[in-house]
Amino acid sequence: MVALSNAQIENYWRDGFLFPLRVMSPEKAAELRRTLEGVEARYAGGDLPHDIGLYLRTSPHVVLPFVSDMAMDTAVLDAVQGILGPDLMIWGADFFIKEAETTKIVSWHQDLTYWGLGATSDQTTAWIALSDVSVASGCMRFVAGSHKQAIVPHNDTFGADNLLSRGQEIAVEVDEADATDIVLSPGEMSLHHGLLFHASGPNTSADRRIGLAVRFINPNARQEVAERDYAMLARGVDRVGGFTHFAAPARAFDAGALALYEEIREAQRAALAEGATGELNTYADRM
Repeated sequence: MVALSNAQIENYWRDGFLFPLRVMSPEKAAELRRTLEGVEARYAGGDLPHDIGLYLRTSPHVVLPFVSDMAMDTAVLDAVQGILGPDLMIWGADFFIKEAETTKIVSWHQDLTYWGLGATSDQTTAWIALSDVSVASGCMRFVAGSHKQAIVPHNDTFGADNLLSRGQEIAVEVDEADATDIVLSPGEMSLHHGLLFHASGPNTSADRRIGLAVRFINPNARQEVAERDYAMLARGVDRVGGFTHFAAPARAFDAGALALYEEIREAQRAALAEGATGELNTYADRM
């Protein structure tokens, strides 16, 4: 078990993040990386309704069993339970992949800005490393304590090198000297609050930087913008019923999972697109 200690829980709520947490062996992380890269190779020919990059970057847990298994790993859930309590749901998941020696970045932002969930603390993101995640490879950077602020104004940049859907960027100055580098080894995980200021730089290393971000909520969270929203029950029970539940996929890209993927994508895009000044990044070529 990776049950958090009282001190770790206190640190999370003080700083807005916690790392590193070992949730799997380096060998298991390497195996999962091979599985991911096998999926990339298998579907590179375009024999799916969308580019494989879209499925990996947005809600891969809906269509790929190995991703839902990663998200619902006991060690991951044990750690998240220390933050959100015993009733856990997966609201979203995203692979963040920066190719070696590339200029892709993530600008300073707060996750909750465009999720439609409001400024709630009934959520956390578990970011699981499948490669070495170093300063050189473009690790995340967090500003401790910034989660205690409300959602601050953001500007949409739609930058070509920005991995975010709108290139959203905090419209207030962030002092880089205040940031902590979130360095992780394969199989380690960080947790961070959705109001935390965070960003990441380019990958100047010789290897890909690969991580899976799993967006956990508990049943007290609610969708405030989109008419309907979805979540996968990972542990416990949902006594509130604010989200449509769905099961993990039985097989990769089966017909039912592909149809469900479209429903979820359209529902969540309604929240992501609220107030947007341009076309949302579909992620097809921006891993």
